Amino acid sequence: MAQDFNTKSRTTSSSKRRLRRSRSAPRGDCTYDDNDVKTDEPPLHPSQLFNLNPNLRRVIMFLALYLTIGTLCFYLVRNQISGHKTNGVLDAVYFCVVTMTTVGYGDLVPSSSTSRLLACAFVFSGMVLVGHLLSRAADYLVEKQETLLVRAFHLRQSSGPLDILKELQTNKLRYKCYVTFLIFAVLFLAGTIFLVTFENMPVIEAFYCVCSTVTTLGYGDKSFNSGTGRLFAVFWILTSTICLAQFLLYVAELNAETKQRELVKWVLTRRITNNDLEAADLDEDRVVEAAEFIVYKLKEMGKIDEKDISGIMEEFENLDYDESGNLTNSDIVLAQIQR
Repeated sequence: MAQDFNTKSRTTSSSKRRLRRSRSAPRGDCTYDDNDVKTDEPPLHPSQLFNLNPNLRRVIMFLALYLTIGTLCFYLVRNQISGHKTNGVLDAVYFCVVTMTTVGYGDLVPSSSTSRLLACAFVFSGMVLVGHLLSRAADYLVEKQETLLVRAFHLRQSSGPLDILKELQTNKLRYKCYVTFLIFAVLFLAGTIFLVTFENMPVIEAFYCVCSTVTTLGYGDKSFNSGTGRLFAVFWILTSTICLAQFLLYVAELNAETKQRELVKWVLTRRITNNDLEAADLDEDRVVEAAEFIVYKLKEMGKIDEKDISGIMEEFENLDYDESGNLTNSDIVLAQIQR
């Protein structure tokens, strides 16, 4: 009896080790140990800590193409745009950016059917195309700054590349919120100081103009009127409006992630009852195996549902050629030949 029990214990522990260290899935504990780092491998370069956006160059290319076409079109119809003007090319770029970001100050307005139709086309295409592309660029720029923020939070500790990587993976969204907010605060302050210095606005009016701009409200009573101001606005309006939108998006994602973590914590810490065991017993053999318990917990956390499980089981049954309940290399080969 004791020998059978020891044999069963060894078999169970061996199965658990195989489940935890399965080649087809990541380790369940997700812990880091200094012993896991191979000494013969070269140290991680800081540039390898981030998944850099490969589309950044394409983002810049499309943005430049959009602004070039928009500037050319609005320059050709410059006589059909009324308002306070400074320079033909600069006004065209400025009007393109103001239209694209939906700020719409009203200091320059289309006054003919052709210019109005052109503005309508650029405002819709700008919202769809440029907003999507600039969000990718904002993600890239934020991730590039995350390592600096982590180091700033841990100045009194010695943080190596692996420590920084582990910290970023754990609180990735939180650090994105911090970085985006800091960048937005700098842009907000820069816009206010510029309006006070170069547009000769009082501080309250400059603050009011910046608020109406970054929120794309654009009342129109306060705007950039000088040539220098409009040159600054071309770059500042793009970055500030997109940065605010990204910050609000990260905050919403962080709230959703926080609620999901609270649900996971509750599921993992609550007391298991007999009803839970009955629900987790998928094959109804009155014994809950590790795989059944994991599936039950994942369903309770909301990470999978019955539809997901049914699809996976259907794929398993299609691959199980000999219907033995286990998959082997021969099963996979024969199943693919049959298909």
